[in-house]
Amino acid sequence: MNNERMTDVVVLGGGLGGCMAALAAAKMGVSVIMTEETDWLGGQLTSQAVPPDEHQWIEEFGCTETYREFRDRVRAYYQENYPMTEEAKNNELLNPGNGWVSRLCHEPKVALRVIEDMLAPYMNSGRITVLYHFRPTAASMNGDLIESVTASHISTGEEVVLRGAYFLDATECGDVLPLAGVEYVTGAESKHDTGEPHALEEANPLDMQSITHVFALDYIEGGDFTIEKPEQYDFWRQFVPKHTNIPLLSWYANDTDDAEKMKEFALFPGGTDASGRELLSLWTYRRIIDPALFESGLYESDITLINWPQNDYFLGSIIDVSEAERQEHLANARQLSLSLVYWLQTETPRPDGGKVIRASGCARMFWVRRTDWRNIRIFVSRAGSKQCIPSKSRMSVRKFAGNKGFAVMTIASA
Repeated sequence: MNNERMTDVVVLGGGLGGCMAALAAAKMGVSVIMTEETDWLGGQLTSQAVPPDEHQWIEEFGCTETYREFRDRVRAYYQENYPMTEEAKNNELLNPGNGWVSRLCHEPKVALRVIEDMLAPYMNSGRITVLYHFRPTAASMNGDLIESVTASHISTGEEVVLRGAYFLDATECGDVLPLAGVEYVTGAESKHDTGEPHALEEANPLDMQSITHVFALDYIEGGDFTIEKPEQYDFWRQFVPKHTNIPLLSWYANDTDDAEKMKEFALFPGGTDASGRELLSLWTYRRIIDPALFESGLYESDITLINWPQNDYFLGSIIDVSEAERQEHLANARQLSLSLVYWLQTETPRPDGGKVIRASGCARMFWVRRTDWRNIRIFVSRAGSKQCIPSKSRMSVRKFAGNKGFAVMTIASA
């Protein structure tokens, strides 16, 4: 069996950025092979179960043509296939969950369907080939150029050598960079490195954002859906982050408007603090189904995605560590999320007792935030000082660093 494949463009990673890069290349008439380590394309919007952007004015400006098409298709999918109220069917700015974090909160499966539909003409014609359950594990170099990338099946270990004119790293964490020996940095750089006035005095490569194992909840009156006590529950129940004296499992989180303060939240809408001030609801924060928009009885309850400060895992990095340490941190992140469910069902102060909250599934993959991956930095001299220009791509042929939101290609002669 010949395990070597040739194409015009190799896209490593089938998240949202990888999919859109593959789509753009296919529209230009070139052939594409794309790898994806799960069985779902779409990354953040699908396997990681996180709604789209938090751009307050996305419906007015700051949206590309292709992204606008995606958003329109999501809304049309609901309006054409779901039994909805007349008002919802005719709402051009439909938000299926009426979540307040994003102007478009929807089910991950719908995003998957839309992405697959957008890619369908090129996948069905053979212009785009997707290798599911494969991830890059090695790169063959010729000086500073990539000649091939080896992708391995995560279950069977089968290897495929991919050759192409261009290689796009669209993995969640920039996995091709260390394989190809590309210079990169992680974490926070220092003032000496960048000349940035608000940078740290000393660089900290481990200063990265948290990862989160997202899960879904619904609310069924009269039920008892209490999960088995998680193995690490006692640890997380007592855990207090260093930056505060309040336990992580509480209704308090960092105030994004003032990093020195903690902000109180409520689970459901209508909650108030001790002074009677109404609190923001975390239940509606990333809610992806609002039953009021659908025919009565279609959904038993709201469905909300739990990606809160309370289940953000920040006790270790999954970047540039051994595979054993990486898996340990991923397991810990999952335990934190399960512990949050158990806390909501058993111990959090709640007038309804808590047991009626049901965990209805975990995301296929952890969510990686924007600064968790490896980044390339291009340094240029300005008035005698170095300033750092963040770049998601390397300025040379056949070497690109993608990212989870979009894949940027900067092409210059080698």
